[in-house]
Amino acid sequence: MRYQSSVTSLSWIPSEAVEGTTKLPFEVGMAHYDPPPPDELGDLAALRDADRFRFANRLSAWVEVNAAGKVTKAGYTGAGMIGSTTVRVGPMSHVFQAVSLPDIQREPEYGVGWVRFTQTSGGRTGMPAPRSVRRAPFIQWQAPLAWTTLSLTLYVDGSAEGAISGASRFPRHWLYDDHGQLIGKSGLIDFNDWYRKSFGKHSPWGDQDSEAFVTVVESALERSLSLQLMHGAAKPRIMKIDKGTTLVSQGEKGSDVYLILDGVARIEVDGERLAEYGPGAMLGERAHLEGGERTSSIVAVTACRVASVPASALDRQDLEQLSSGHRREDTSAG
Repeated sequence: MRYQSSVTSLSWIPSEAVEGTTKLPFEVGMAHYDPPPPDELGDLAALRDADRFRFANRLSAWVEVNAAGKVTKAGYTGAGMIGSTTVRVGPMSHVFQAVSLPDIQREPEYGVGWVRFTQTSGGRTGMPAPRSVRRAPFIQWQAPLAWTTLSLTLYVDGSAEGAISGASRFPRHWLYDDHGQLIGKSGLIDFNDWYRKSFGKHSPWGDQDSEAFVTVVESALERSLSLQLMHGAAKPRIMKIDKGTTLVSQGEKGSDVYLILDGVARIEVDGERLAEYGPGAMLGERAHLEGGERTSSIVAVTACRVASVPASALDRQDLEQLSSGHRREDTSAG
């Protein structure tokens, strides 16, 4: 019996993810941020042609299992896919094709009843960017490296599990299963660290990978509300929160709702840790719905970037539905 499955990551640049002087081309319209990829993957080549991602890593693999339930053969069939960067100056535009590096496909790892495949794909972003170096000429025009390292475990019963086991700290990486369903997201972007360090040996093509912090996917309601929060009539306040900082404390007064743009935050009630949330999650709505007092604390598990608006700027029925979902999640976590 032959079984085959796949897992795919898309890497893209979300709004406001670039920092420092490198942000200027995005601010003046020369370069562009990316709209979020679709919830269902669809045609990968069509997404590339529509400039919907910067890099894609498709890990596809197969196993052959005999009548005794043992793996007799196994192999890879997937590969990486490189997108492009469109730069516009006035009415003119130019497409910079990204530069791919060779896919790294490690020897399959065999266990009792399973085989695990690991693949790294990525390369240099499309538009070269200046960075300082210690030796003459002291400036190099070379884009940093971006990548994901995916793992796919195939079992002798035909089931499969995919994961992001490593990734560059920039840009954002979304993970899809064999059916094209969105199943995970990288929870932390660190543009400055990536921009300074992701060259040469500081990459999987050298001798180093970066651990990926992957979070669960937010709800469709949260995605809708996040668009309202970021682009509605009320201008959002953007904050950077250090790791370990308490964003709001249980019992205090407040009416703002918060959207996690980057990083991971947890909910605590009476000192008990109930749940953790990553980019795209909206938090803090219950104070507005239940008398203006915070019913829980929000604490940064990692460094976070958070946007907030007064809860009154959003539809109350949507907030009630959001709160209902949070109650179920907190009870399950508890």
